[in-house]
Amino acid sequence: MAVRDIIEIPDERLRVKCAPVTDIAAIQTLIDDLLDTMYSTDSGIGLAAPQVGVTQSVMVIDISENRNEPLVFVNPEIIESEGETSYQEGCLSVPEIYADVARFQRVKVKALDREGNEFITESDDFLAIVMQHEIDHLHGKIFLDHLSTLKRNMLLKKLKKQQRLKQ
Repeated sequence: MAVRDIIEIPDERLRVKCAPVTDIAAIQTLIDDLLDTMYSTDSGIGLAAPQVGVTQSVMVIDISENRNEPLVFVNPEIIESEGETSYQEGCLSVPEIYADVARFQRVKVKALDREGNEFITESDDFLAIVMQHEIDHLHGKIFLDHLSTLKRNMLLKKLKKQQRLKQ
């Protein structure tokens, strides 16, 4: 188990569509590393494999108050969705940038757990938003892709300025 570096935009690895996992045993260390990395941050409530440079369809989420109820999703897919909601999102790969993003209000997601057992979970609350955000990462998308071109360009400019100031 290890804390991995979280890659940030404009790193092109965030734009790669992930391959489905075919060997559950081979990703156990990755799952542990994703959890360790997510928990090592102050604000991380979800993390997808591409955010640590791995193009496997794996993501972890923990929205519990005490950050002690991890959810593991392998090969997740949204199988039902309805409604619309908006929530101000941020991302560990897009630090210090936040924007209101339109999402489905309710989603049903099918995935495998860390043992390879299929499960289905349904949510119409904050978990639905987080699942959609992390699944986007597995498809090479980031939350900024849901914004208008004008808003996205404005936030990217702000991010570049922040990155220059850190150097």
